[in-house]
Amino acid sequence: MRFIFTFLRRYPAQSVITLVAVLFAGLAEGFGLSMLVPLLSLAFDNPETLGAASQKQSSLEGLVIRLLDSVDLSPTVGVLLVIFVLSILLKALLVLLADKRVGYMVAQVATDLRLALINALFASRWEYYVHQQIGRFGNAFATEANRAAEAYSFSIRLIASLVFAVVYAVIALVLAWKATIATLGAGVIILFVLRRLVTRAKAAGRNQTRILKIVLTLLTDTLQSIKPLRAMAREETAIRVLQKETEQLNSALQNQVFSKEALKALQEPLITIFFAGALYVAMVWWKIPLATILLMMFMLVKILKAMQKAQNDYQSMVVTESAYWSLVSIIEETEKEKEVISGTDRPTFNTEIRLESVSFAYSQQPVLQGVSLVIPKGTFTAIIGPSGAGKTTIVDLIIGLLLPQQGNVWLDQKRLDTVDLKAWRRLIGYVPQETLLLHDTIYMNVTFGDSELTEEDVENALRDAGAWRFVQGLADGMHTIVGERGSRLSGGQRQRITIARALVRKPELLILDEATSALDPESETEICQSLGRLRGKLTILAISHQTALLNASDRAYRVEGGSVRSI
Repeated sequence: MRFIFTFLRRYPAQSVITLVAVLFAGLAEGFGLSMLVPLLSLAFDNPETLGAASQKQSSLEGLVIRLLDSVDLSPTVGVLLVIFVLSILLKALLVLLADKRVGYMVAQVATDLRLALINALFASRWEYYVHQQIGRFGNAFATEANRAAEAYSFSIRLIASLVFAVVYAVIALVLAWKATIATLGAGVIILFVLRRLVTRAKAAGRNQTRILKIVLTLLTDTLQSIKPLRAMAREETAIRVLQKETEQLNSALQNQVFSKEALKALQEPLITIFFAGALYVAMVWWKIPLATILLMMFMLVKILKAMQKAQNDYQSMVVTESAYWSLVSIIEETEKEKEVISGTDRPTFNTEIRLESVSFAYSQQPVLQGVSLVIPKGTFTAIIGPSGAGKTTIVDLIIGLLLPQQGNVWLDQKRLDTVDLKAWRRLIGYVPQETLLLHDTIYMNVTFGDSELTEEDVENALRDAGAWRFVQGLADGMHTIVGERGSRLSGGQRQRITIARALVRKPELLILDEATSALDPESETEICQSLGRLRGKLTILAISHQTALLNASDRAYRVEGGSVRSI
């Protein structure tokens, strides 16, 4: 029940509207059903006595007749049928309103959870983010958000079923309190007998959540490296791992299905047994009038069916609620790792960026020790060195994704930790080693959907990146689809598109992080020439483990053994 209270607190107004609609729907149906008592009495009495009270009138029948008399209506067949039909129609409209609200809220719950995850993820510390598995967040965004929203839907349906059960019970208590109490007792006994199936389904739901997280994380990581696996004919290794986890998922789903279907299958005979017993007692022992017996049996079955549906909804809720708690735990964990930006000064880049005696280590493993270097404004600076020497760490320190554990990073005469890092990063164009292109047009890949950018901005960026010539040669120009991950373009062309993406916002600092390392020598030379033509327009910082950038640069540094020297 903690899950239900959590959502009622989180969405109080929407939940109250929905539950009020359900309550009035139940009352409308209850009012309509109460019309059946005098209607059945009239049906079993002499038709000539229409409108007269029966000598064996039940308390509910008397209450209905007095209510009709108070508004000057005679309890005729026509009046009773009209009231009955109108009440059921009103109930249907209110249930439709409630279902509509629930449908909207299911979508809203999934959306809110996804946005919370996105916001937390993009605001997290870089050191936290780089150690996370992408598949874990993909599973949370797609699968767990959907299942969490379904759990909310089942929780509202559970409350609605309980509301209808209460309404039916009130009518039945007025009609025959002994039978109603016996029915409620029987309902509780049935719920208790079948509780193990609910517990089993809950455990299956938890296993499903856990295994889905593992499977989708493994699948995402495996698909990212599928080319080398296929190149070495080692797909079977990945398939075996995924197959094992998928079979475990299948087992969890089977347990869930069995528990759900067993609950449905056992509820029906138990209700039937009780119904037969109650009918015998009412007719043989208590000698209740047939009209009252028929309505009483109808109401008792309605009570048991409502309790049955409530148990089914509860079972479905506990199966899916584990996804909600899993997603919430990921969001809370990620929010705790939020990047703290304490600087407020407006960034200015008029003279230089300077690292002064900077040291940094990952998990007590030193990467940089007492590093000092200067990147003058308007220059092309290259940093080279072997893989793992700390070149990317220097870039991350300049961007502000990492903070030095000793020493300082200076932006002109301001320490970087006193500067508004968001504002500073808006002045940076960044080109990674991986050419991450969307399966979309060149235009969309350059702008990333930024509506403030124009086709002229994109063309200028493509020209500066040395890409405009080959883009013009394409059938649809900048509106050509690049294919999945840019598969329709060559490696050099893909890299030029990512450089144009970094240039389109007219940054003051362009950073190329191993951006030419995966290219052939000819493509690398062409890109270096294009970068050389940008000298003076902006400041360029390029890092690589190769030496081709040296010819295009104004100054260069070598990183090795945790230290930096000018070359």
